[in-house]
Amino acid sequence: MPSTTRRFSFLLLAAFGARVFLAAPAGRAQASAAPVSLKVSGAVSTPLSLTLDDLKKMPRKTLTVTNPHEKKTETYEGVLLREILEKAGAPIGEQLRGAAMATYVLAEAEDGYRVVFSLAELDAGILDSEVMVADTMDGAPLGPKQGPLRLVAPHEKRPARWVRMLKSITVVRAPAQ
Repeated sequence: MPSTTRRFSFLLLAAFGARVFLAAPAGRAQASAAPVSLKVSGAVSTPLSLTLDDLKKMPRKTLTVTNPHEKKTETYEGVLLREILEKAGAPIGEQLRGAAMATYVLAEAEDGYRVVFSLAELDAGILDSEVMVADTMDGAPLGPKQGPLRLVAPHEKRPARWVRMLKSITVVRAPAQ
């Protein structure tokens, strides 16, 4: 009986120890993870640094799209990029005319991937592009390979301008010639 108790205790300790060992790295990773922040800068009147909480307080949109890479339907929730640009003071709506029509948006990912949209493409008065900064997919936060933020351009035939791990939005006015 004592050897059975020792064996049971050893198995219990081994199981408990393994659980602690597996849980410890995740805890450290969470403690060292930087808070989510989306930087919005450039030709805007109010540069922003938006957190997930800030984005949750903004007008939200849900889009169901077919991801051509994954060949599956995905439901994203987030904030339309035009809402973020408007909050930052980019020329949107009636302000988007003349020289401002040569303004573009540079979206950049943590890994250096970059894409460009003309500001006019993002203005609902010109085109209903519904380009979104998503923070959830199918009701859950985006995973580390996709998020925590992802730029989704739902009406494009290829998702080449869908930016995973989105970190910044820069508004650039093309120089006059």
